[in-house]
Amino acid sequence: MIIEVCANSIQSALNAQEAGAQRVELCTALPLGGLTPSASGILMARAMLTIDLYVIIRPREGDFCYTDLEYEQMAQDIMFCKEAGCDGVVLGILMADGSVDIDRTKYLVELASPMQVTFHRAFDYAKESKKALEDIIITGCKRILTSGCRPNVIDGLDHITTLVQEAADRIIIMPGGGLHDKNLNRIIQTGAEEFHLSGRKRLESKMDFKRPYLRLSELPGQSDYEIFETSKDMIKAVVELVNQQP
Repeated sequence: MIIEVCANSIQSALNAQEAGAQRVELCTALPLGGLTPSASGILMARAMLTIDLYVIIRPREGDFCYTDLEYEQMAQDIMFCKEAGCDGVVLGILMADGSVDIDRTKYLVELASPMQVTFHRAFDYAKESKKALEDIIITGCKRILTSGCRPNVIDGLDHITTLVQEAADRIIIMPGGGLHDKNLNRIIQTGAEEFHLSGRKRLESKMDFKRPYLRLSELPGQSDYEIFETSKDMIKAVVELVNQQP
């Protein structure tokens, strides 16, 4: 079984590695669903990590129906990741009608080779998940990250189980979205063998001087004086549970 950690910084990636994760998905802006990190972040992570490094290829927040300009940006980011020695990329493209954009996705998969490609939770936004599964298999993606087309993996457990069965050995179904050590045993029962989580904890700002009436973040309840980082303890707890499996 493989534990993949969605890391929002180089430090989070290093914490995941130290805790025993086998793979990191590097991104920024996790509260927005994850965006492509900077070039320097990718290069530094590749230099400092010994475990597999995947990079999310998502040029903006919002939906997964991209313009030609955004698509070209994704292609350029994939080429950069390949040249940087990354092990994989994570992406997802949908058509306006909610179907998988097979042609564009297939092209990006071929462009990324020999890196592996994960189709991310854009899958959960597809109109028909069974058709989306078959379409993604056609594109050559290695795995699908999904919460079972529900807000979190627990709500989507039954559907994840069905997806694992339908996928058989043709593509990996990787549950993610609200996964942690307290619910992992239930998620393992779906038959999945790869699992995705961020394991984030909130850190207080090291700033002594603060202006509480100013706020750059537009996200409800988020302060400019708090930072989120992957917790080694949270990842270790999940890794230990996986290691106990027969």
